Amino acid sequence: MTDDTLGSVLADVLAASHRLAPRAIPGLVRDAGRRLGLAAADAYVADLQQRNLVALLGSEEERRHGAGGGTEDPDSLPVDGSLAGRAYRTETVQLSPPDDGGSERTGWIPVVDGIGRLGVLRVTAPELDAPLLHRCEALAGLLALILATKQPYSDLLAETMRTRPMSLQAELLWAFLPPRTIGTSEVTSSAVLEPAYEVGGDAYDHSLAGGALHLTLLDAMGHDLASGGCSAAALAACRSTRRAGGRLDDIAVEIGHTLDRWIPERLLTCVIADLDTTSGRLDWINCGHPPPMLIRDGHVVADALARTPEPPLGLTGYDMPAPRVHSVQLQPGDRVLLFTDGVTEARSAGGELFGEERLADAVVRALTDELPAPETLRRLIELILVHQGRRLHDDATVLLVEWHPRRP
Repeated sequence: MTDDTLGSVLADVLAASHRLAPRAIPGLVRDAGRRLGLAAADAYVADLQQRNLVALLGSEEERRHGAGGGTEDPDSLPVDGSLAGRAYRTETVQLSPPDDGGSERTGWIPVVDGIGRLGVLRVTAPELDAPLLHRCEALAGLLALILATKQPYSDLLAETMRTRPMSLQAELLWAFLPPRTIGTSEVTSSAVLEPAYEVGGDAYDHSLAGGALHLTLLDAMGHDLASGGCSAAALAACRSTRRAGGRLDDIAVEIGHTLDRWIPERLLTCVIADLDTTSGRLDWINCGHPPPMLIRDGHVVADALARTPEPPLGLTGYDMPAPRVHSVQLQPGDRVLLFTDGVTEARSAGGELFGEERLADAVVRALTDELPAPETLRRLIELILVHQGRRLHDDATVLLVEWHPRRP
């Protein structure tokens, strides 16, 4: 197959995707796979908690018989303990071992939207050589774009990615949250939040604007609908202020005014930060929140970002000055970890806290294994869940930023 033919297939897929119903995505992928020389091609998406990869089934017949229309195809595969999961975890192509006497070989291609992983593409062919795998990777990249554009308004994709119903306050918060992972060649920002289906007051935000990465981590008091509304209102105040040219202290003041006016008597702690992705200068404000961690050369730099915190936002009846902005110069390769107190205060059945030391050790160990930031956080949140017997009593949210500027 020539590159011109590959381009023609991808152009046809892109043209068809504009008015494509989400349920038609599997059929489009399979048709494109056959034109590229594959025996079969099936899309799998990660569930909300990134524990399983679930086959994207479009038609009613597929829903009855499984991926690809055959009962032998699994509809769900574990992220831990499967070849498909390894492709997702490591963001690398994985091939099944040659099958003695078999006529086909299976490959798993990571489906990544820019820098955020969405799932995997399962491909089969008599021989998966390098040119064919290159075509498969191109199809997986286009599939990622299609999924990313359809997901915000597709109940089918939302239902596929969920394993159980979501609480009202969690539904409210997830509607406000950005993708879990964003980034450029200079910086990566990745977040994870639990309990995913019952989250109350935690929320995160990250956004790129020119040469700056904006970061926000919020923890609203309580675990009810008002808590979710408090965090949602705070995110809205943050975005409207920064998009109007406001500084970090302007953002904090506007959040405080918003809570005072619309959701009184609700406290909220937060870290709000800006990272200059060219120079590495990090500016931040801490309002009643645990201090961020700085990880450098595989070690946590003790108290590097510890400053006396400002009072939480939402205190009414006080003439509060604008919070102070702190600054630090990062070095290439530095990571900054932001987290809510539900992470370090998670308790085991015996009452033992997860603690900052265990948190730092888990992150450093994952980074030593050279895992991507999203996989580092996926493993971290799994450790926290296991520590507390998979029943979190408080929201646990972590945001990890890596500054990796391009070398001249």
